[in-house]
Amino acid sequence: GLGDLANHGTPESLATMKRLSALAGMPFYPAIGNHDLDDQGDAGNYTAVFPDRLNYTFTQNGWQFVVIDSTDGVIWQDSSIRDKTFAWLDATLPTLDSDAPTILATHFPLAADVTFAPINTEQVLTRFDKLNLRGVFCGHYHANTVRHRDPYEIVTCAGLGCVRANHDGTKGKGYLVCDGSADGEITRTFVPF
Repeated sequence: GLGDLANHGTPESLATMKRLSALAGMPFYPAIGNHDLDDQGDAGNYTAVFPDRLNYTFTQNGWQFVVIDSTDGVIWQDSSIRDKTFAWLDATLPTLDSDAPTILATHFPLAADVTFAPINTEQVLTRFDKLNLRGVFCGHYHANTVRHRDPYEIVTCAGLGCVRANHDGTKGKGYLVCDGSADGEITRTFVPF
């Protein structure tokens, strides 16, 4: 999940999402969203349910994934990714395989021209210049968008949220199914809900 697993960041809502993901029988690698924080902007409920899932990496079938905390408290627009995330990126990215196809996942959209992108988006993306970044997948903006940034694309999805309408006025909800090939190509299929 690319964030906003809950609507108000309550322990009960977050624990329900963890239970539902376990029922699916697949690994679950969430990104924290602004609605996963409590009303004061604290991530304590989220980290209690999803320990070690703020800024982290994992590998799957030769692909490396970088998941970052792009939240700025409960701010939902005109936000800035915080210094602690940049410090983590600066310490972690040099330790990754520069040749392995890489995916960046985050809650806030990282295409500067997509509504609700943090004002310091470019500072995140330039940190990936020495990696084989093949795709950036983002949440928060409830709409299907694709921005091309050679050699990768930055994508948002309308999502499954039943509490909020799509930001672009469309009605369709759904999710993306993605597949990455050994040569670093990604295919995306939108599955309507």
